[in-house]
Amino acid sequence: MTSNTAPDKPASEPVQRHVYGPRPVGALVPALIRPAFRRHSAAAALIVADWEAIVGPSIAAVTTPRRLSAGCLTISCSGPVAMELQHLSEALMGRINTYLGQSAVSRLRLLQDLRPPPPAAPAARPPAIAAAREAVEGLPEGELRDALEGLGRAVLTPR
Repeated sequence: MTSNTAPDKPASEPVQRHVYGPRPVGALVPALIRPAFRRHSAAAALIVADWEAIVGPSIAAVTTPRRLSAGCLTISCSGPVAMELQHLSEALMGRINTYLGQSAVSRLRLLQDLRPPPPAAPAARPPAIAAAREAVEGLPEGELRDALEGLGRAVLTPR
């Protein structure tokens, strides 16, 4: 005869099993983000999202980061810009690695693309910036507020 009780407890107390009970949210996060990080690393996503802040508006206007793989960052640009970027490659890698806080980019691959980079939609950008600033208004000034505002801009800007 089998009983639904623990061996060290009296027979009157059944064993409590929470098979379908609530689970912590932290237990679900790895399963949700694993597919996204297989396709793109966190560093690559940060480079794409903050490209203008990393390299400056003049270079960002004529280039587009395409892929980061095994320390090689592929950048799309037009022919004349590629020559200039080749001369600036050490400085660019230094800026990128400093921004990321780690040595993620060890080499640049310049891809000469005939079509211009996609234009940043000027009409779509200000509402995203305003919405991000409005969302963090109640937070005190500091690094956390700045980081959350940057995250909000990245999430709210249409791509």
